[in-house]
Amino acid sequence: MSVSQAIDVDRPPPQARGWPRARIIGYLLVGFWIAFGFGIIAYLIGAWNGAFFARYAPAYLQGLGTTLALVVISMILGAILSLPVTYCRMSRSRFLSGLAYCYVYFFRGTPLLVQVYLIYYGLGSFRVQLESVGLWWFFREAFNCGVFAFALNTAAYQAEILRGAIESVPRGQWEGAASLGLHKLQTLRKVVLPQAIIVALRPYGNELVLMIKASAIVAIITVYDLMGNAKLAYAKSFDFQAYVWVAIVYLVMVEILRHGVEWIERRITIHLHR
Repeated sequence: MSVSQAIDVDRPPPQARGWPRARIIGYLLVGFWIAFGFGIIAYLIGAWNGAFFARYAPAYLQGLGTTLALVVISMILGAILSLPVTYCRMSRSRFLSGLAYCYVYFFRGTPLLVQVYLIYYGLGSFRVQLESVGLWWFFREAFNCGVFAFALNTAAYQAEILRGAIESVPRGQWEGAASLGLHKLQTLRKVVLPQAIIVALRPYGNELVLMIKASAIVAIITVYDLMGNAKLAYAKSFDFQAYVWVAIVYLVMVEILRHGVEWIERRITIHLHR
């Protein structure tokens, strides 16, 4: 008998080996979520209230617009603010690097809810000073305070994403570009950033998803976004559908965004798969 035949004799047949524990747990989790999804659908069908939907659907749409505006404006402002923060984090100056580190450490190390409270309620204590410099018109609006807090928070995360993506590009890319006569700005724009974007795209998508889900926080400071209108609808109707529908809307937004990021990633990395 050969060695291979001896191994085959000692190896139990596939039926006897059974399923691995990880596969069993995976199937159980998938089954649980499928059952949960069917349960939600059954609940919505059984508890369908056309009057509730007709009455509060316009408010939900208005809240959705407020949520999207909050997230988009905050992400754009955060992206702009993250550029100097990233520069300071990568600077050789200890003062600039330390200052940027403290900023990132604070906004990544404290809850976003606390930051929103500090800006909305904290800056309200300085109304006289803000009026004297002409900034009270901005900070007296809850929506503006929410945008300001979200922009500062996401700028810290985006700065770290951008810094990590740039540092992931091999040092030889910079040296090769310098040998061709390109200065640092040209190297960054034409050589480094195209490679860094591929690395940073997925983390940027995750940050955007987190911002969408965290946007519900602004309902606490009287901003009638999607969650704020859901709270108002529940307070008037005491119908649990108010929160079920808002959860479904958030889930749809996240799924659309996730598939969009995957599509963009496939498009910009198509040359890597050939």
